Amino acid sequence: MRSERAGAALLIACTLASLLIANSAFGARYIAFWLRELGPLSIELWVNDALMAIFFLLVGLELEREILVGKLSNIKSALLPIFAALGGVMVPALIHFAFNHGHETQSGVGIPMATDIAFAIGALALLGSRASSSLKVFLVALAVIDDLVAILVIAIFYTTTLSLGYLFLALAIAGVLFALNYVFRVRSLVPYLIGGAFMWWAMLLSGVHATIAGVILAFTIPFFPDSGDEASPSERLEHWLHAPVAFIILPIFALANTGLVIESNWAADLASPNSLGIGLGLILGKPIGIFVASYVAVAVGICTLPKGLGWRQVLGIGMLGGIGFTMSIFITNLAFTGRQSLIDESKLAIFLASLTAAILGLVYLCIFSPKPGSRA
Repeated sequence: MRSERAGAALLIACTLASLLIANSAFGARYIAFWLRELGPLSIELWVNDALMAIFFLLVGLELEREILVGKLSNIKSALLPIFAALGGVMVPALIHFAFNHGHETQSGVGIPMATDIAFAIGALALLGSRASSSLKVFLVALAVIDDLVAILVIAIFYTTTLSLGYLFLALAIAGVLFALNYVFRVRSLVPYLIGGAFMWWAMLLSGVHATIAGVILAFTIPFFPDSGDEASPSERLEHWLHAPVAFIILPIFALANTGLVIESNWAADLASPNSLGIGLGLILGKPIGIFVASYVAVAVGICTLPKGLGWRQVLGIGMLGGIGFTMSIFITNLAFTGRQSLIDESKLAIFLASLTAAILGLVYLCIFSPKPGSRA
């Protein structure tokens, strides 16, 4: 939690720095730097397609652990955050769709679906002792499932052109890596990382977003719990990646993707159907979807509230779920490729909505999450 708090603070600092530089006398050169070609891709695309594949590798490793031995390993334990995450995905998407159906911005329906794991957990860490273990567990499980849904949305709906040859090559490499793990029991990380690099390259050329290779790679890497003092390759890699992702990759992503020029008519842009869909989806759709889906699941007896977690806290976690930031910006770049004005408009809406959601969630939880030892 301390690491997540520091990572969130650095992410905020990089975002503010990027906004300031983009709107300064150096703005044109700053934006041109990220668009500069470096080999086959621009610097911005190297960040979004390559560095973010490492971020998704970490997300995949966390998913693998949670599914095998963590909060998602028991179906009864997993059901509440699963229902909450699905509600938190569907309601924001419906809100955006309601505002943008039939418009050119309809493809942005996936933007308010996602929750930023780093920011949401970092915000919760600011509550200190008020953030009970039940709150943390629920938010982490919710965010993990939320990201899984976002990854599926990216793979299914944001693939524009498809080269079956390269896609089959990527899947063949994945098959070899699975065989190394489950048939030949190879425990060294080296062949998986080398194979993962080739799978990323084939996925990039296939038209499916290359970051998906990071998630697939994660599930090929050996994970064996209850192994005594020896950490599995998956656990070792997850441990190694946490600091670089939090303190290098995500800050660079923020620098590369939040350098938007704020025009004089920025306030009017916030009233556009796209901005309203994003803002209301994150600020209202997330808490409504998470709370209602959780309440219905408990009311019909599918699952129960964990000990130490009340409905007020579920609503507060839903508010923090409206911090879309990194994932929402990532989907924006895919949804509006080549339409810079829409990308900038969406990023501003994401930034303001995520900030609002964070403030509302923290204030609400400060009021309704008592300190240990005090009466609720």
